[in-house]
Amino acid sequence: MRVLLDTHILLWTAIIPRKLPSELRKLLDTPGVELMFSTVSIWEVAIKQSQRRPDFQADPVALRNGLIARGRIELRVSGEHAVAVAGLPMIHRDPFDRMLLAQAMVEGAELLTVDADLARYPGPIRAF
Repeated sequence: MRVLLDTHILLWTAIIPRKLPSELRKLLDTPGVELMFSTVSIWEVAIKQSQRRPDFQADPVALRNGLIARGRIELRVSGEHAVAVAGLPMIHRDPFDRMLLAQAMVEGAELLTVDADLARYPGPIRAF
């Protein structure tokens, strides 16, 4: 099973694991689960950290390096991902989240999120 972590779950996994719901922790620790993170999330952290957002106070370089060191798979943005965004209805306006969903759809992964608005999309999303 392939899973793509949304940005908040990614941050919690790397920095504040106690914030992860227990059901999500179990899933992340399941053998055979392929954990992916997107360059979109690193970009979002870089932008929002520079805006001094309190929920995004992570060094994007250290975050990315730590994820790679722990064997997480980095999913880069492709033209196919960008085109897939065009087919999404405007349920959620956040461009970062919309790209994460498009990537999950194209890559055959399940997007894991804590965002109730994002979870309203049909498709490969699991909300916690």
